[in-house]
Amino acid sequence: MKKSRLAWVAFASAFLIIGGCSMSEKPGSSGSAETSAMDGKKVWSGHPLNNPDSLLASRKVYFDFDSSEVRPEFVAMLKEHAAYLNSNLPASVTIEGHCDEKGSREYNIGLGERRASAIKNILEAEGVDSKKIKMISYGEERPQNTQNNVAAWAENRRGVLVY
Repeated sequence: MKKSRLAWVAFASAFLIIGGCSMSEKPGSSGSAETSAMDGKKVWSGHPLNNPDSLLASRKVYFDFDSSEVRPEFVAMLKEHAAYLNSNLPASVTIEGHCDEKGSREYNIGLGERRASAIKNILEAEGVDSKKIKMISYGEERPQNTQNNVAAWAENRRGVLVY
């Protein structure tokens, strides 16, 4: 993990020194992989958050039923987002907490908040300033999947990083 963080820091530094993206470039901006003249490898030329080969392209953390514990398979992705936030001073993130439709509205708002808080705790443990992180709980109000089945409920139990 340290190697990928070092590689990311080196890439970000080189990106900014060479001229990279301007501060006005948004994460939604398109980008492409271009071949480097130095070694013939593909190098992402768009905003780092949109690189499909990077963990930064992933922004959803899924949770188990009635749980606000971040599953181990999402920790590396959250650490990459923390590194991004730490190396980009103007960057900030909003963490949305979501739930399935089971439980009362009030319970799900609280569970969504606990899920967002669990993600925030990991980012802060990696050194992200709490001022760069906002949280909001939508409970069950914004389902990703509106079907009424086990697979849909699993998709709706999530936290989302929004830049």
